[in-house]
Amino acid sequence: MPSLWVDADACPRVARDIIVRAAERTQTATWFVANHQVPLPPSPWVKPLAVASGFDAADDEIVRRLVPGDLLVTADLPLAQEAIDKGAAVMTNRGEALDRSNIRARVQMRDFMETMRSSGEHTGGPKGYSDVDRREFANALDRWLAKNR
Repeated sequence: MPSLWVDADACPRVARDIIVRAAERTQTATWFVANHQVPLPPSPWVKPLAVASGFDAADDEIVRRLVPGDLLVTADLPLAQEAIDKGAAVMTNRGEALDRSNIRARVQMRDFMETMRSSGEHTGGPKGYSDVDRREFANALDRWLAKNR
């Protein structure tokens, strides 16, 4: 069975809780990778993986360990692109699937918005994590886990 990898540095707590429950229920090996300690319940299926501090240290470790067929949960678009290139499935913590058909456009939009922000434009941040986001993510994760058992 494929493993589940979580870019835990920016994973909302509610999404983390959904992932933990799903991993336990489906007995899926799940790794939360971060450059800080991630609070997780004791579990044979859910493990933290702390990496050294440093730019993209967690991302680099995730990419190094991913194998084709694994699932990565991340909102980091460059990391998502690397995972897709390695043959992994990727979804955001809002349940949106990222794949070869949409990742390039998403990375280009991210780069454009970053350019706007660096020029002084106020573009706002990501919207808050809503009940709809929680439901969409839980449903998307359940569908992926059921399909990949």
